[in-house]
Amino acid sequence: MNDSEHFNLQRRRVLMGMGAAGVALAGTALSCPAMAAAPAQVTEAPSSDKTQDHHDFHGVHQSGIVTPRPAAGMLVSFDVLASDREDLERLFRTLNERIAFLMKGGPVAQIDPKLPPPDSGILGPVVTPDNLTITVSVGESLFDERFGLASAKPKRLIRMVGFPNDALEADCCHGDLSLQFCSNTADTNIHALRDIVKNLPDLLLVRWKQEGSVPPQAPAKPGVPAQSARNFLGFRDGSANPDSNDGKAMDRIVWVQPGSDEPAWAAHGSYQAVRIIRNFVERWDRTPLQEQESIIGRVKTTGAPMGASHETEVPDYSKDPEGKLTKLDAHIRLANPRTAASQANLILRRPFNYSNGVNKNGQLDMGLLFICYQADLEKGFITVQTRLNGEPLEEYLKPVGGGYFFTLPGVTGDKDFIGRSLLAATQPKTTA
Repeated sequence: MNDSEHFNLQRRRVLMGMGAAGVALAGTALSCPAMAAAPAQVTEAPSSDKTQDHHDFHGVHQSGIVTPRPAAGMLVSFDVLASDREDLERLFRTLNERIAFLMKGGPVAQIDPKLPPPDSGILGPVVTPDNLTITVSVGESLFDERFGLASAKPKRLIRMVGFPNDALEADCCHGDLSLQFCSNTADTNIHALRDIVKNLPDLLLVRWKQEGSVPPQAPAKPGVPAQSARNFLGFRDGSANPDSNDGKAMDRIVWVQPGSDEPAWAAHGSYQAVRIIRNFVERWDRTPLQEQESIIGRVKTTGAPMGASHETEVPDYSKDPEGKLTKLDAHIRLANPRTAASQANLILRRPFNYSNGVNKNGQLDMGLLFICYQADLEKGFITVQTRLNGEPLEEYLKPVGGGYFFTLPGVTGDKDFIGRSLLAATQPKTTA
C-alpha cells in the first residue's frame, strides 16, 4: 500500500467514525427529556378535539332526536312548580334562554365574588358546547287545570301504565316536563342540568334522573356499514332503526305532521317514550350463548339476524314461517314482524346503557335507558311493547320507571321560544 492509498483509507475510517458518532449524538438529543414529549401526569385531563362541536338551537324540530347520538345521555323528569300561566311562560322563556346558551357555549359572566357565582364552574370560565343537545318534552299531567292547557293536550298523550312484566317504582315514573341531555361527556350534561336547576329554583323540581352512556365504536372501514353499539346484554342495539337521515321516513315515523288529527300547535313535535329497564346481568351471563341468540334473534358477535352474515341484513320471515331459524317469539321478530301492517308501528330508538351501582341483594343495578320517538304513541311504542308481552327475554329484565311525554316543536327564530305555540293555542280570549 503506497502513501496515497494509506491516506485515503485513514480518511474513510475517520469519516465513518464521525458519521456513527453523529447518529449516536442525534439519538441522544432526540431522547433527551427536553426534546421528547413528557409523559402525561396521573391527574392530567384527557384531551379531546370535539369540545367545540355544537348543534343549532333554532329549527323546525328540536335537536336531540334525529341528531346523531353522542357518548353520554341523561333523562331528567321534573314537577312544574309554576302557579299560573304567567309563571309557566317565564319557565319556558328561561329554558329557551339557558338552552340556547348552553348549546352554543361561551364565557361565563364575572360578578362580585361576594355573590354566588352565576355558573357551577365545572367546565371552567368558558362553557364549551361539547356537542350538547337539550330536548324539552311535556307530560300528560301538565295539561291539568293549573294552566288552562287541557283543550290543547296532544291526542295520544297519556300517563304511562304498567305492562305485565313491569315493576314500576313511583319515584322514577312520570312528570310534568322532561329534559333529555345528550353530549360528548357526562360532565357537560351535569353542568347543563345544574345550570337549569339554578336558574329555575321556583319553577322546576327534579322528580327523577337517569344517566346513561354509549360505548364509542372504532371508525367504520371504507365501504363497510357502521356498527351499532352494544347494550349491557352484549348485543348490538339499534340494528333495525329507521334511517334518521331519510327526511321522508322521519316525517312518517317521528314528526307530527301539519293537518293531522293532532292539535295544530303540535305540528313538528313528537311523542317521547322513556323506559328504565333493569337487566338481570348475572342471570344472563350464566345463560348458554345459543339460548341468548335464540331469545334475541341475532348472532351475538356480529349482530346479524340468524342465518345472516351482517348486522344490516334484513330477515325475511316469510321464508321461515315455522320459526326454525328465527324463533316466532324472538325479540326482534315480535318487535318488528316485518309485515306490511307492522310498518305503521316503526319507532326511532335512542337508547343509553346505565349503571346505578349495586342493589341491597348484592346484584348489579344496570340496564337500558330506553328512549324512543314516534308521531303516534299508540301505533308506535305501545303497540310494539304489547307485542313483546310474554317474550322469553322478560326473564332477564324488569322495567322499573319512565314515562310518556310530548316533545315540543322547535324554536324557529329569535322571536320564538320553546313552548310558545302551546301557550298561544290556549291563550284566553279577551272581550272588548
